[in-house]
Amino acid sequence: MEEFASGWKSSYYGKGDVIAYRLNRDGLTSEGYNPVFGVNAKILIYGEAFWPTYTDGDNSSLVATDSMKNFIQRETMRYTGYDLESYCKFLGSKFMDRYPHVDGAQITACEIPYSPIPGQTASFRPSGPERLTARMEIGRGGVIEIASGITGFRMVRLGGSAFAGFIRDEYTTLPEIRNRPLHMWLDVEWLYTSTDAAFTGGQLPAKIRETICDTFGAFESGSIQQIIYQIGVRSMKENPAIAEMRLEANNRTWDTIAEQGDELGVYTDARPPYGCLGLRLRRQR
Repeated sequence: MEEFASGWKSSYYGKGDVIAYRLNRDGLTSEGYNPVFGVNAKILIYGEAFWPTYTDGDNSSLVATDSMKNFIQRETMRYTGYDLESYCKFLGSKFMDRYPHVDGAQITACEIPYSPIPGQTASFRPSGPERLTARMEIGRGGVIEIASGITGFRMVRLGGSAFAGFIRDEYTTLPEIRNRPLHMWLDVEWLYTSTDAAFTGGQLPAKIRETICDTFGAFESGSIQQIIYQIGVRSMKENPAIAEMRLEANNRTWDTIAEQGDELGVYTDARPPYGCLGLRLRRQR
């Protein structure tokens, strides 16, 4: 079940996996921005007007989910920006204006990233795997909450990661490791100190991406928990606009086939069970 910042809902419905690619083909895209704007969007709406659909099968107030899909895809043509936060606000505000019987809507957007092929200006290829995300709930009084995030980090560190000193009992088979190659997945999401602080034209998410990569590469850790704590603390310290930071990491460290000390090793993908570690940091008021 979905959660809404405005509180519990008796019902909601919408459309997900709505794909749209806006291509600025004129070569006039501003420096630093990508002419390939790819997005996977989702819209959920709620309101008392839709309750008869559930109780009586009365669809007279129902906006078809297929119409929602068409709305998102066609209105993407009219969106002139490049960041997901402004995109969510653009779609949400326009949808609420178009359908006055809707009490509120939640728009979620995840980028489908493409990067220029080196040395070319009109050719692109998929990039990632990490992807920017944004989520906004809007009601009749305006924006209720907006969150940004980056999902899908896949990072490998060749050394400088330890895991030792944990409880050892009859269930323990894992050896203590002082210098392991670490393979970690990471998703992050953050909330803002104010609605206006969310609209940076993509600058703040870009800074968070850089902070995550820098911290993972430079910090020698005793646990994955320590890594994500350092990422969260540094991100909030460097960006006063962030009110809350949510991080979830997976320990996907590869299984060892053979090693020659700390100098050389052959590894394979980890078995399906994986460690899952979460952290939530909130700025003190």
